[in-house]
Amino acid sequence: MKGETQVSEKVLMLGNEAFARGAYEAGCKLSAAYPGTPSTEISENIVKYDEIYSEWSPNEKVAMEVAIGASISGVRALASMKHVGLNVAADPLFTVSYIGVNGGLVIIVADDPGLYSSQNEQDTRAVARAAKIPVLEPSDSCEAKDFVKYAFDLSEKYDTPVIVRTTTRLSHSQGLVELNERLDIEDKPYVRDFAKNVMMPGNAKGRHLFVESRERALAEDGYDFPINTVEYNDSKIGVITSGIPYQYVKEALPEASVLKLGIVNPLPRRLIEEFASKVETLYIIEELDPIIEEQVRSWGIEAVGKDILTVQGEYSANMIKKAIKGEDVYIAKAAEIPNRPPILCPGCPHRSVFSVLKKLKIRAAGDIGCYTLGAVAPLSVVDTTICMGASISSLHGMEKAKGKEYIKDWVAVIGDSTFLHTGLNSLMNMVYNKSTGTVVILDNSTTGMTGHQDHAATGLTLKGEATYSIDLEELCKALGVSNVHTINAFDTKKLEKTIKESVGLDEIVVIIAQAPCALLDKSPVTKQYTIDQDKCKRCGMCMKPGCPAITKKEDGSIEINDTMCNGCGLCVEFCKFDAIKSVKLK
Repeated sequence: MKGETQVSEKVLMLGNEAFARGAYEAGCKLSAAYPGTPSTEISENIVKYDEIYSEWSPNEKVAMEVAIGASISGVRALASMKHVGLNVAADPLFTVSYIGVNGGLVIIVADDPGLYSSQNEQDTRAVARAAKIPVLEPSDSCEAKDFVKYAFDLSEKYDTPVIVRTTTRLSHSQGLVELNERLDIEDKPYVRDFAKNVMMPGNAKGRHLFVESRERALAEDGYDFPINTVEYNDSKIGVITSGIPYQYVKEALPEASVLKLGIVNPLPRRLIEEFASKVETLYIIEELDPIIEEQVRSWGIEAVGKDILTVQGEYSANMIKKAIKGEDVYIAKAAEIPNRPPILCPGCPHRSVFSVLKKLKIRAAGDIGCYTLGAVAPLSVVDTTICMGASISSLHGMEKAKGKEYIKDWVAVIGDSTFLHTGLNSLMNMVYNKSTGTVVILDNSTTGMTGHQDHAATGLTLKGEATYSIDLEELCKALGVSNVHTINAFDTKKLEKTIKESVGLDEIVVIIAQAPCALLDKSPVTKQYTIDQDKCKRCGMCMKPGCPAITKKEDGSIEINDTMCNGCGLCVEFCKFDAIKSVKLK
């Protein structure tokens, strides 16, 4: 790396912490992101460095454009997101590949093999190949930091944005990281360059030629990149791998020769051909799609890969050992434990809304957030989940395809953060195209699913500074929706009445169901609830909302766990026998 000074300190860091440290040490001056597991903690750690301006943008497209603007102005800039967020940012991504950079531009993208928190298992390397953008892939926390710094150097040397690909396993695993001082990177002067920065067709044709030339140079120069390492051992087995799978390879095949690729797009062909010529059997071990394998085979090099390994989910050392050596490693069977599906927290305002929808037999077009859990039993009211903002658009599509009567028993449900992410355009489209339908904004005043990040309607920035808070009701009215209601999410009677009336109207209605996330509500719990066993008929009605604080014992009795109950009172609405009583707390 460029002239860095060593600091004699090593610390244990999550991969995401190390990415943030790498941006700091590289002299990065701007970071923009939208929270999305497993990438969220990158920004939450970057904000600790005052030298870097950092923000939550309303969505990934905006974050990408903010970082691009900073790069054009001459400073090193970073955008970070999860893999599906890269889809939202695809428009500027593909174009900035042609424009290139002034100050270095790095994009950290977190893939999710195994689908721990995502709606698909897409491979960012495939997107990067289409966009003709180089991709670096570290294999531990130490490399996570160093690869970000190297990515900024490559970005400026080759006039290109650079993607650093991570995965859930790397982002959320810890490793030792050696700290260095921050590089003092001078801002690059901005020089007006119409042919480079204005991507109209005539200019883009010339820049496309540049991009192809850049790809060839990167592929050739990759032979000497220090992030690509070769370990020659037994020549009978040779493995090409990258990222976290490298760790599995080293555990499963310690005797094998290994080519660990630090750059996975474009591939360093000469290096790969040289390595392949020195081993008897070549294996290519990569999680998800056969991105490396297909290219290597297209060069006429024989290799074994997805014919013995899956394209789905995460790998493991045992999986590799069994596939290549035929060794079935014994793993002690875990003790039988009850299945614990994800569930909304006790006191979650979403449960209240979904309970009303269930009572009214109304289906919900869903969105991305905690409220997706409204699809599972016992609530079972969310029928669709596609992507951010799709709840409103899909409801509109149903109405236009099947008519107004069809959606009389449907609503769209969307969170406050998701509404500001991409729901705005969807609601605008409903108004513009004369649609009808009821949209319920589940406003818990946070980005809940990814760990309670602020957004444009919470009144706080990523740095915790007070800022203007967007009024969702006024925003909906400004878009042309005149029928807007803001209701306490736990006022089930008013919710029921409003929803029942709204779905019968031939107009757009927005209901903002408002109550803070139970995990963020700082107001003291002043009361809880208990069940009077003498009055309880054991009918189970209080269990219908699925609150985890309410359980049924082996003898059939029902009780409320006082360590979990936060006094929301939703269960009281369901008891017809006055068996649930409030208990005041001191």
